[in-house]
Amino acid sequence: MSFRLLVAAAAARRVSTAPRTHRHPALAARRGFVFTAPRAEEAVPQHGGQTLVEKIAQRHAVGLGAGEAVRSGDFIAIRPRHVMTHDNTGAVIPKFRSIGATRLADAQQPVFALDHDIQNTSAKNMAKYHSIEQFAQTHGSRFYPAGRGIAHQVLVEEGLAWPGSMVVGSDSHSNMYGGVGCLGTPVVRTDAAAIWATAQTWWQAPPVARVELRGALPPGVVGKDVIVALCALFSHDEVLNHAVEFVGAGAHALPIEDRLAISNMTTEWGALAGLFAVDDVTLRWYESCAARPRATVSADAVAALRASVEAEPSRWIADRDAAYAKHLWLDLESLTPHVSGPDSVKVATPLAALERRRVSINKAYIVSCVNSRAKDLREAADVIRAVQKARPDSPVRAADGVAWYVAAASSQVMADAQASGDWQVLVDAGAKTLPPGCGPCIGLGVGLLEDGEVGISATNRNYKGRMGSKKAHTYLSSPAVVAASAIQGFICSPATAVSGAIDSAAADTCSVRFGIENAAPSPCASASSASASSASASSAAASDAIRGFPTSLAGRLVFLPADNLNTDGIYPGKYTYQDDITREQMKAIVMENYDPEFSRLVQPDDVVVAGANFGTGSSREQAATALLAAGVRLVVCESASETFKRNAVNNGLLVLESPRLVQWLRKRFQSPDSALTIVSGLDAHVGLVAGKIQLTDSSGVSVYDGDLPRIGKAAQEIIVAGGLENWVRARMAAQ
Repeated sequence: MSFRLLVAAAAARRVSTAPRTHRHPALAARRGFVFTAPRAEEAVPQHGGQTLVEKIAQRHAVGLGAGEAVRSGDFIAIRPRHVMTHDNTGAVIPKFRSIGATRLADAQQPVFALDHDIQNTSAKNMAKYHSIEQFAQTHGSRFYPAGRGIAHQVLVEEGLAWPGSMVVGSDSHSNMYGGVGCLGTPVVRTDAAAIWATAQTWWQAPPVARVELRGALPPGVVGKDVIVALCALFSHDEVLNHAVEFVGAGAHALPIEDRLAISNMTTEWGALAGLFAVDDVTLRWYESCAARPRATVSADAVAALRASVEAEPSRWIADRDAAYAKHLWLDLESLTPHVSGPDSVKVATPLAALERRRVSINKAYIVSCVNSRAKDLREAADVIRAVQKARPDSPVRAADGVAWYVAAASSQVMADAQASGDWQVLVDAGAKTLPPGCGPCIGLGVGLLEDGEVGISATNRNYKGRMGSKKAHTYLSSPAVVAASAIQGFICSPATAVSGAIDSAAADTCSVRFGIENAAPSPCASASSASASSASASSAAASDAIRGFPTSLAGRLVFLPADNLNTDGIYPGKYTYQDDITREQMKAIVMENYDPEFSRLVQPDDVVVAGANFGTGSSREQAATALLAAGVRLVVCESASETFKRNAVNNGLLVLESPRLVQWLRKRFQSPDSALTIVSGLDAHVGLVAGKIQLTDSSGVSVYDGDLPRIGKAAQEIIVAGGLENWVRARMAAQ
């Protein structure tokens, strides 16, 4: 290896790696943090090399012993390169102050970017935005005002979500950074406050799924089709709470924009991260960014990055003998354009089949962090150009009765689209322009879906009520399909928009090839996802509880039989950035998009039992705190989003998993006409330390006995403290 490469590689390591430091005293117990008490049989030894996720996490772990390697399942203290907050910065600031902090531990670590509610120019919102900007200026941190763009796009453009580093964000789509080889993963508001104060937080290295993309995409098929298909083809929580590493010839052939879209929507797939390895495509993309006029990425940093990748290739890929939880594969050559929905990402239909149904639309959207980059806008504009070429005698416009909305992902993207002429093509075709931001995707601003309307959108979520009325229906597709559908007035392909006729033969030619190989349990499963053994439960005693922690609780059992009950269902997005909502108001609106009757039926101390993948969706903290406001202290579910569980423990809400209990309740109560909220008539008696649950009927007769995960002592400390915010404050005060 040449001296030049050695020097450059060392420089790249300094650029991309967080400083090695001791664990902050307030987080001194974080490596041993476990939400539930582990079983002896869960201590499975680790062998072999590391995954790419583990390697990057290792670079940002603090306080590790000599020779200690990060493995899936480890609870570690991490110092991320950056922590991003957006409009929710306004809610994080008082948390930061309440824990007794007066200055940021590392002023260059936080990044503030306003993007969600930027159409709201009320005095109240402007005052909030001003206070966030003042806070950033006072502490000398990076701040990007409303109009600069969606935070995730801005972090990539500015070189803050950097290859080989770990960046966290108080937003569930922080997974997107994986498209450029940066380990991006969500944290929650309380975590953000703790990171501001200590530069660190706790993280459990998730099990890692290896997803092999084989072959190459056919013409007209893009990254959005890949992730929409993956969400539907593997729709039984195969990657729930996993990190996903995309590998294979197909992954390396994808342009960066498609990688970003795929990584972005691994969130909807249930994953905590979606990571592509850095390769020549990545490097050439960064080199083109550095060559731009007024470049926001340093040419020296990009040169150092290439030198490191070439000099130390093993640093940038997983080891050959790395241990993966499972191996999934998708043959890209067999893929055709797909459309997700309606109202669920777990359902997708080949476009060729769907367009035969002539699903009429009222609104069309090309907005959001998943699909509003320059490439996306160009592909949409190219559809308009092709239709115009086929119909030269009349201008191409959106169909009568269709409102079409377009927003760039950032001001830089908008400038590029304007310079190329793509922006004007869309405007001339009737697209109504919105400022660079989230807008309709989060259900804020103009253009929301109304009762009975149908929308086709290039966004990432189509949950009921997400983009407006819960009585509307939403489909997700690529930007090109959105443009074609807007012109025709029904969901269709660009080819149909150009020819004016549906190719009915194409509907029967789709057979996607995919599969799972070497599927196996994660080598070190999270203790919170396993039921405690009868032996360990029976041996538990009150002495296993810390002072002040309730060893048991009891309450009515309220059953929510739905699977995939998402955070928009629990706490609607339209309330998320109203920071002054009281607990009484939260109690009144909890579960509003799922079942408006829930808030009337629920009582303090009720034990809520729900289906699989509970709390999926966004990282909004209120999904947990609204349940607490309603008096709920314990949620038991078949499985839960790890981000929701993180929010729960950080705020003092208990979340435990028991597939057996949920299956028993389904057999007893669920039917095609059962209510969304079932007040069961049963009382739940829960031993939190013993790891037991007993259900009794109105006569006090036991009808069910089962095991639950036991609550570990570290989690007990947070529960007794009333949440992580209070816990960190007490620890800091004690130093």
